[in-house]
Amino acid sequence: MVEHVPLDIPDDGKIVDNITHFAQALRKAGLKAGPTRTLYAIEAVAAVGFDKKSDFYWTLQSCFVSKPAERLVFDQIFRLYWRDPQFLEHMMAMMLPAIRGVQEENIAKPAEKRAAEALLNGANRGAPAEKSHEGQEIEVNASLTMSREEKLRTLDFEQMSVDEMDEAKRMLARIKLPIRPLKSRRMRLDQRGQVPDWRSTMRTSLRTGGEINSLMQKKRTERWPNLVIICDISGSMTQYSRAILHFLHAVANTKGQGWAKVHGFTFGTQLTNITRHLRGRDVDEALACAGKEASDWDGGTRIGACLRQFNKEWSRRVLGQGALVILMTDGLDRGEPELLAQETRRLQLSAKKLIWLNPLLRWDQFAPKAGGIARMLPHVDSFRAGHNIASVEELAQSLSAPDDIGEHNRMMQLLS
Repeated sequence: MVEHVPLDIPDDGKIVDNITHFAQALRKAGLKAGPTRTLYAIEAVAAVGFDKKSDFYWTLQSCFVSKPAERLVFDQIFRLYWRDPQFLEHMMAMMLPAIRGVQEENIAKPAEKRAAEALLNGANRGAPAEKSHEGQEIEVNASLTMSREEKLRTLDFEQMSVDEMDEAKRMLARIKLPIRPLKSRRMRLDQRGQVPDWRSTMRTSLRTGGEINSLMQKKRTERWPNLVIICDISGSMTQYSRAILHFLHAVANTKGQGWAKVHGFTFGTQLTNITRHLRGRDVDEALACAGKEASDWDGGTRIGACLRQFNKEWSRRVLGQGALVILMTDGLDRGEPELLAQETRRLQLSAKKLIWLNPLLRWDQFAPKAGGIARMLPHVDSFRAGHNIASVEELAQSLSAPDDIGEHNRMMQLLS
């Protein structure tokens, strides 16, 4: 809540410059705060006045925030820039590494790191050892800190700063997602095969007057399955879905991983096919085009209705020949529970294997108590976390183990 107290604005204050710098920080944090919006914000503040801090807050928010997911970032930057007199010290303490005597770092709230990074612009990050009041240096305890990459592997996507997310995307692009070929029912002629081909043998014997000189052999052909990922892009899933889609883009554009085709779908309040955008060479441009087409990005969630649309319009086209489906969602749906269970079961029956990635599984005390999760869980083959790089690496390893089901059995026991 924003306090309803008068603002103390000095006579010689530079409110225009401050709003401009505030807009620059918002833009660095990922919000659309260009010159046009900045000009609108200055004019709006001049029109509303400075009687109440709450009026100032809501005026700026109405100018710079256009999506529900952007409210959290805006709120953090506003608090640090306008309301907290010690915001600089607060941000520096959060960006500096742990020093001797500190056993663990304070976990930043969602979007707080991005807000701090946008305002500090990298100042004092990774600074060398500081000096105490006595003139002695404070050494960094390296034994209590992990390497940058090792730390990023276990860091939640939602807790990452802008730079950390960029590094995480590069790490995700290096993860391989190979798959073994599937044995087909079709047979082909092969002299090293183990199955006699009597038809070819008799046809060949006609050349020698019906005398069989050699026994023809055949073996089963191999085919590669399709990979289909269905991503929830609602407000609570934005950061996780963007990271997974970066990973999917790398899989779709890396040769030799074995997949016949890679299909991508997003859903919030409606289903959107983004497969053609994932074929672009530039990942940022590909996801930008996908975001424009998916008009419900950062919106609400209708899982059951979107799965019904997928099963009706796309299932037969993309789920043939033993396709593997990855469903990325938190399972929090306000729709009809029966519809959600029915469409999840139908999706499972159409796919070779249905893997559910749920970021909520990162919590140790997680239990399938929500109605949507309880309805979906019995109809998936594998239930896994999908909140950091380590969970994506575990997913890649699990594909080589057909019997791997993740946390499915444990969750089913909690459900019963």
